[in-house]
Amino acid sequence: MIQIYLLAAATLAFLLSPSLTDPFTGYAPGSFPVEQIDPPVQPAGYAFAIWGVIYIWLGVMAAYAVLRRKGEAGWQSTAVPLALSLGPGAAWLWVAGFAPLTATVLIFWMMGFAILALLRAPATDRWWLQAPVALYAGWLTAAAHVSLGVVLGGYGWLSGTGAAVLCILLALGVAVVVLWRKPQAPEYGAAVGWALIGIAVDNAGSNTTVMTLALVGLAVVAAIATRGALKDPSHAA
Repeated sequence: MIQIYLLAAATLAFLLSPSLTDPFTGYAPGSFPVEQIDPPVQPAGYAFAIWGVIYIWLGVMAAYAVLRRKGEAGWQSTAVPLALSLGPGAAWLWVAGFAPLTATVLIFWMMGFAILALLRAPATDRWWLQAPVALYAGWLTAAAHVSLGVVLGGYGWLSGTGAAVLCILLALGVAVVVLWRKPQAPEYGAAVGWALIGIAVDNAGSNTTVMTLALVGLAVVAAIATRGALKDPSHAA
């Protein structure tokens, strides 16, 4: 039972965090030795609106957990890694405002525990638990690699295009493994795909290489997610 209350507290902190910091629109260009103005790895601004859906769904999930699922082992098992993602994640917006490198390490922490939570999520109560966790984990998979790409370019370790190509490929690798392990969670693929669409849109007409790779990645993620959802009957649970 304590796991559920821990999850509820972590979720509440995460949901309140945007109201306690300035709006985040990406790392400040001057935060790096090489200024990062609209880096190729970063999706178009509209793509970040997905956070609104994620926040609402996670809030509903936490409330349902406290009211209806405190004693269920499957929820408790999922709650621990999810709380370990959301709790530290409450500080991410604040850290990102002044320490992009630290924020990148933190968001990979968040991604790792979110994916672990997704892999543990039971097939029952899909819309109350698995789906919101999948959407959250999928977006973090994209966001963590976007953060890495901006840092790689910002410190001059790779060109903007090189950083984008590497990080899109890395994100795709993670996404394929997760979708292979959890085929009944197409919401994970939808979140990754949404980010890839945003990257393609942002690079349309300016960076054909990155745009093309993002669209190819979108096709791969969509195909695997659709195949998994159709093959595994539990996706309808």
